[in-house]
Amino acid sequence: MKRISSETEIGRGTTPQQRYVGELIGIAHQLLADNASVGDLKIATGALREMRQAFKLFAPYHGVRKVSTFGSARTRAGDPVFRLAEEFARRIADRGYMVITGAGPGIMEACQRGAGRARSFGVNITLPHEQAANPVIRDDPKFLSFRYFFTRKLFFLKEADAVVLFPGGFGTHDEGFETLTLLQTGKTQPLPLVLLDRPRGTYWKTWQRYVEDHLLRRSMVQKEDRALFKVVDNVDAAVQEITAFHRVYHSSRYVRDRLAIRLTRRLPEDLVDRLAAEFRDIVADGRMEQRGAFDVERDDAAIFHLPRLVFRFNRVNFGRLRMLIDCLNQAP
Repeated sequence: MKRISSETEIGRGTTPQQRYVGELIGIAHQLLADNASVGDLKIATGALREMRQAFKLFAPYHGVRKVSTFGSARTRAGDPVFRLAEEFARRIADRGYMVITGAGPGIMEACQRGAGRARSFGVNITLPHEQAANPVIRDDPKFLSFRYFFTRKLFFLKEADAVVLFPGGFGTHDEGFETLTLLQTGKTQPLPLVLLDRPRGTYWKTWQRYVEDHLLRRSMVQKEDRALFKVVDNVDAAVQEITAFHRVYHSSRYVRDRLAIRLTRRLPEDLVDRLAAEFRDIVADGRMEQRGAFDVERDDAAIFHLPRLVFRFNRVNFGRLRMLIDCLNQAP
């Protein structure tokens, strides 16, 4: 590969990668021109270094679906929730998914045990206590320790095709509410968010009641936002919620002002008509139609052949969009 000798040449490169690296170099020069403090430069450099390491770690597994899991680091091996997490991770890994954990003890170790070293990732956080890597993933090539929470959280969501929360403390709720916020605002791809408790457990049912009694009743969230998450108390329901999500829905992207939902198979035209009528409230203008890929989507040749459901989404009602995806996945 030809070596590019200067930032000027990189910035004028012919590939998108060269142009973006040129922008990175330009931003670095701007930081110097801004007389940024040493502390600010350390944050920027450290964050970029961690992101580069994580990009490299996950790159070989780009085509593998993954589930990010969260729960208490203090849950002990004999706890029913520990056994629940271990069983879930084993079952979802058996369905072809890889599991991402925080690499620590408790629920993280339970999920690591269930999925196994070969089928899991560990994205640790450096803390003065509690967060030593568990023995399952320690020293594995798929283990990475972060200094910053915000870079670590980026990859929990960026790489995930689903998120599962087990009972946990502030950190678990933080991850859960951040995922909900990103789903509700469309800042992440639609994905299943499953809140999994032991059979007849009340942890997430109590949380859901709080959301309905205090947030929904006072119109702080919308009724349709309840479609963005699912509370279950058994592994079968959790696995079904995740695996069924990609039964017909594959992925989505915006092409200019239109949302293109990629489908694993073509829909009957009468179903498209019914969906267009049922979900006309989220179509900004025009009509919902089924078609092939746009030319600009040729950059992803592996899925270029898939049919698309295309419309001008209002980019507001993401709970309704999730309801549309659920209807797609129930198609005969």
